[in-house]
Amino acid sequence: MIDLLIETVKKDKEKGSLFRDSFAEIKIPPKTVLLNSGEVSRQIFLIKKGCLRQWFSKDGKDITIQFFFENQPVASIDSFLNNQPSLFTIESIEHSSIISISKETFEKLIRTYPEFKERFNEFMLQRFRNYAQLFLSRIKDSPKERYDELIKTHPEIIKRVPQHYIASFLGITPISLSRIRNRK
Repeated sequence: MIDLLIETVKKDKEKGSLFRDSFAEIKIPPKTVLLNSGEVSRQIFLIKKGCLRQWFSKDGKDITIQFFFENQPVASIDSFLNNQPSLFTIESIEHSSIISISKETFEKLIRTYPEFKERFNEFMLQRFRNYAQLFLSRIKDSPKERYDELIKTHPEIIKRVPQHYIASFLGITPISLSRIRNRK
């Protein structure tokens, strides 16, 4: 999605000049907070390289909602689209390279390039499906079943994300995750 968007803008001699300065790549270290819970999201991030997570705090514990990797857009969507305080924090897990696009630029991109809007809508639908699956999994699956499904469907998470974030994402403690992994 990112490369396609950037290439489309670069090739567009007529309208592309409006956006060329909008795609500056930013390199950030792990544990860089891009958006704090309670702030209004004014940017959407496109990941060129690295991994980000979206999380919130409940009773002093971090609860990870989702992980994002290369070529994915990241934002607190409700906050970004509706100018509401974010319910989530977004932070880097790895050394990452991202492109930050302001809401104003994002809206111009969608108006100017309908194919980008279509891709973004596809991404949003997939994200809603992911949230529905996560919600149902927390209700019906055991922690072991959730872990097994994660290995099967998202092996990149197991390879790249620290275990305590994975445990948080699965809704279990790091000790429980360690027990599940040792039973394999």
